[in-house]
Amino acid sequence: MKLVIGITGASGAKLALKFVQKLPSSVEAFVVVSKSARKALKLEQNIDIKDELLKRENTHIFKEHQIEACISSGSFKTDKMIILPCSMNTLAKCAVGISDNLITRAFTVMLKEKREVVLAPREMPFSTLALENMHKLSTLGVIIAPPVLAYYSKQDSIELMEDFLIGKWFDLLKIEHNLYERWK
Repeated sequence: MKLVIGITGASGAKLALKFVQKLPSSVEAFVVVSKSARKALKLEQNIDIKDELLKRENTHIFKEHQIEACISSGSFKTDKMIILPCSMNTLAKCAVGISDNLITRAFTVMLKEKREVVLAPREMPFSTLALENMHKLSTLGVIIAPPVLAYYSKQDSIELMEDFLIGKWFDLLKIEHNLYERWK
């Protein structure tokens, strides 16, 4: 599977790093990191995102200004995309078709090619505008999956809560895993 991963500048971008690191080796990852994501990771976690992502093989890393990248074209076959976390700015651009950087360009390509897309908006509470944008995107077939915890798998640490969230996103993308205990 070829998976496009957009990492935007919403709080919680560390989840995206863990998501990429937990991908099975059979998944080829095309990761686009926005400037805002880099800044959020530095401010929130003191993480240099490049060093973290390079720990995984089968990963291609792009900057948001690299509009000439392979994933900016529908003729380059990718299977699915996730934007994690998805900032409200990126959500709004996706909802109205603005493709002014590689993340939003790859999103518009996925949409026009009818490929699966998951957005993980990270905000609380959601404004009426954000909800309207999510509704519009949902009607276009985009899966809206914010990081919402459930307690049936008995997570008792931040790490297990993060594994649960990543596992739910993997489920949506049809990626096999054993990151959390399923309901019996």
